[in-house]
Amino acid sequence: MDSPGYNCFVDRDKMDAAIQDLGPKELSCTELQELKQLARQGYWAQSHALRGKVYQRLIRDIPCRTVTPDASVYSDIVGKIVGKHSSSSLPLPEFVDNTQVPNYCLNARGEGAVRKILLCIANQFPDISFCPALPAVVALLLHYSIDEAECFEKACRILACNDPSKKLIDQSFLAFESSCMTFGDLVNKYCQAAHKLMVAVSEDVLQVYSDWQRWLFGELPLNYFARVFDVFLVEGYKVLYRVALAILKFFHKVRAGQPFESDNVKQDIRMFVKDIAKTVSPEKLLEKAFAIRLFSRKEIQLLQMANEKALKQKGITVKQKRQFVHLAVHAENFRSEIVSVKEMRDIWSWVPERFALCQPLLLFSSLQHGYSLSRFYFHCEGHEPTLLLIKTTQKEVCGAYLSTDWSERNKYGGKLSFFGTGECFVFRLQPEVQRYEWVVIKHPELIKPVPCTSSHSSCSDPADRLSPFLAARHFNLPSKTESMFMAGGTDCLIIGGGGGQALYIDGDLNRGRTGHCDTFNNQPLCSENFLIAAVEAWGFQDPDTQ
Repeated sequence: MDSPGYNCFVDRDKMDAAIQDLGPKELSCTELQELKQLARQGYWAQSHALRGKVYQRLIRDIPCRTVTPDASVYSDIVGKIVGKHSSSSLPLPEFVDNTQVPNYCLNARGEGAVRKILLCIANQFPDISFCPALPAVVALLLHYSIDEAECFEKACRILACNDPSKKLIDQSFLAFESSCMTFGDLVNKYCQAAHKLMVAVSEDVLQVYSDWQRWLFGELPLNYFARVFDVFLVEGYKVLYRVALAILKFFHKVRAGQPFESDNVKQDIRMFVKDIAKTVSPEKLLEKAFAIRLFSRKEIQLLQMANEKALKQKGITVKQKRQFVHLAVHAENFRSEIVSVKEMRDIWSWVPERFALCQPLLLFSSLQHGYSLSRFYFHCEGHEPTLLLIKTTQKEVCGAYLSTDWSERNKYGGKLSFFGTGECFVFRLQPEVQRYEWVVIKHPELIKPVPCTSSHSSCSDPADRLSPFLAARHFNLPSKTESMFMAGGTDCLIIGGGGGQALYIDGDLNRGRTGHCDTFNNQPLCSENFLIAAVEAWGFQDPDTQ
């Protein structure tokens, strides 16, 4: 191995055993689409020298702040910052949050160099407050840098990226936490079988999902992480979500058929990722990742903004002990005539993450407030979102998560009209559990994003949208039936439409019917025509306002 990138920082015996340098030596491609394909295919993965050249080129092309520290800055400051300390005993910056430096076939000198570089980055980027992914990034870049100074410069360019459309690495606790919430939302929508398993075996499902970056930046073996990083440098942050979702899918595939008795799922997933070579190759992992039909980059960015806004509203901007989703439903003070604590916790695991920290608040109960739709509206208006629960006289239980305030119905002058967003979903709990989401989530080919043509339109402040990544008004739909989420009049309440209704309830909250509808592509949620035993509506109460 004669590549200059593998110098005195690498344990050459481990490195030679890990990867053989057999690949091509040059890359002439300049078109982004072709570069994406080559990165996904691992074109430069088997050539140390070529990967080093490609990294140099890709990182050089990152748009950065005007003043970004370079190699000469490192040479000027490293002696002053490190002083006479042994590099192996250097403390890590606080912003890495006690993250271990991944070995990645580095020798003792290489691990010390990572610590030196991290301390110099902390000196030059005082605004970084939380960045546990950085040790892994620096450790990998050290493989493809001539010396510490060059590695420092590359890491600085990644951190100093100023292209708002090209998010690279989270650098604050707020950004990190909202990314974890966004990942939870994506798991909820794209890995429903795995999510169901996580809910079943983990008391704190959000705590499991908050570990997703560690799976990539720490637990993945070097040759896997390098393949992910190849594509990440070309395509950006969305790649990380894809790979983490693929990891969870493979974990579910391996573990779902086995007795699951572990009381530490978080640790189990870490061990699975560390030993992932026993299960799947880097090629298969990336193939699975890119087979997932995710929301667009813009829609994910809007979802991240919505989660970040929710955290700010709760005052969660710095690292602190988090309240997890299952703890939001406390057995000692939860009372429902329709669902158990366990069933409510299952429902709570389906709601968008930005509401998962809220407590369930009973707004309306037909047994307390009477069987009247007008009273239902009176108690529910002003609350957004809400949860509707129905128990039939046959002891069937079904319901709907409704994203929009019921007062929205008053905007249509008494005419029965649909409103709401694609975050709405319907479900049944008895006799079996099943959830049905907006049909567009499963079939994104049905829609095309609506272009934003005016700076004065609703596009100008996407963070203020209730459900920005799924708001029907931001899509071109083939027909209106795909956006019939919820409607309410004086004599009936309807959830879902088009070719039928997911739920119809009469004005006396006495009778109802259910069937297939185009909005959710659902099966009947209970007996198609049913008599109502009880109706409840629940709101989401911020724990800080109790």
